[in-house]
Parts: sequence; C-alpha cells; structure tokens
Amino acid sequence: MPQPRGKSEKARNCYYGAMPTLIAAPARVEAAGNKPKLIDEYVGRVNSAHEQVSIAHMRSPGGWVEPGQTPEFDEFTVVLRGTLRVEHEGGFMDVCAGQAVIAHRGEWVRYSTPDPNGAEYVAVCLPAFSPAAVHRDA
Repeated sequence: MPQPRGKSEKARNCYYGAMPTLIAAPARVEAAGNKPKLIDEYVGRVNSAHEQVSIAHMRSPGGWVEPGQTPEFDEFTVVLRGTLRVEHEGGFMDVCAGQAVIAHRGEWVRYSTPDPNGAEYVAVCLPAFSPAAVHRDA
C-alpha cells in the first residue's frame, strides 16, 4: 500500500485508533400491521445500541398495511423487490423495486404492500427508529 506523504506509520495508526465493529446478525424486531411482517435490525437501538441511525431489512406480505404515523425521524427506504405503497396527506405513491423514497420527519405517512407477492426493502432512519418517536395513529 502506498504511504501518504508526511505521515509516519505511528501517526497513521493513531488516526485510525478504533477497530470496525462486526454486526454478526440482525435482531428481529416486532412489526405493527394487520399481517406478520419481518423486520431485521442490523444497526439501531435494539441490535447495536445506536441512537443516531437505524438500518433494517424488511419483508412484508401482500396485503400488509400498518397504522399511519407521524415520526420524529427521517426515513430513507430502498425497495429491493415488489412495491411499497406510501400514503401521505396529499395522496399516495407506489415505490417499486429499484426505487427509493424519503419520508420526512413530522409528515404523516402510512406504509403498505399492495402487490400480492409482498415487498422487500431496506429502511434507514435518522435518528434511529424508536416506538416512542414513531407516533402511530390510534
């Protein structure tokens, strides 16, 4: 590996003092909604004790719908398979495989999967998801 100019081996090692943390497996988190949905949290309050961000892999069955919510976090969702419907105060949008959507904190949204084969997606929340900060509809 080429050596950066002006930095000794000792200086480079001090800069990178901490080691990376392996997340060996996700934690299964309970989901809200009318049908069973799988949520595997890799990074977040449950699996890695991070409050700044959460990263979860989700798999929801066809016909799944969850209560509406007005969260205190931004949620960035990348759809890997199927279609995720995102209802909002102005209507709804269908987010298909290969697309992404951002739900902004303080906006009302409701997620569902209209496709009979369900959907698979990854959600990133900033700050991390928490039941207290999601503010689900009653």
